[in-house]
Amino acid sequence: ASGDQLSPARLRQLGDLLGRSDGAEAVHAILELPPDSPAFAHDVDAIGFARNPIYAVLHESCYADGHVTGWSAQRTMPDEYAADPTLMTGEHVYPWMFDEIGTLTPLREAAHILADHAWPRLYDASALGANEVPAAAAVYTDDMYVERSFSEETASVVRGLRPWITSEYDHNGLRVDGARILDHLLDLARGRR
Repeated sequence: ASGDQLSPARLRQLGDLLGRSDGAEAVHAILELPPDSPAFAHDVDAIGFARNPIYAVLHESCYADGHVTGWSAQRTMPDEYAADPTLMTGEHVYPWMFDEIGTLTPLREAAHILADHAWPRLYDASALGANEVPAAAAVYTDDMYVERSFSEETASVVRGLRPWITSEYDHNGLRVDGARILDHLLDLARGRR
């Protein structure tokens, strides 16, 4: 275990697991563990970005299409939600994480710089509309982190993109059945489906 303090906000982040196909079971298993056990500390630490700290730094910025993110997950959280410590959070990144999570503290300054940066437009809709490269994308209908309507809207902008709209998978579809999903997408892109 990392030795990081387990704050109520950090415990709420167990909700990040709920976007996975086995997420409810994983949260239940963690909460069944004794809070002072090495197993509990290990499983909670796994949510702390130790494996991929760059993801925490870039998470909001990769969606910043022509604006400042300004820690949008924190700014837009409803007050009544923020006040209820029993409610879990999902795939969000907050500024407090760069103070509380040891693997992220060295990246604090970079995270704040990116959160304050005025980003240019990341996507050129006219270029996407002129796309000539075969493309396919999976749209998971029940993905709790990617709104289906947003995925469908994006797919409609990319000329020639063939979406596979499916309820078979959750947000972690590629992790649980990557070969099948990639085969399906390649078949779509190549016109075999």
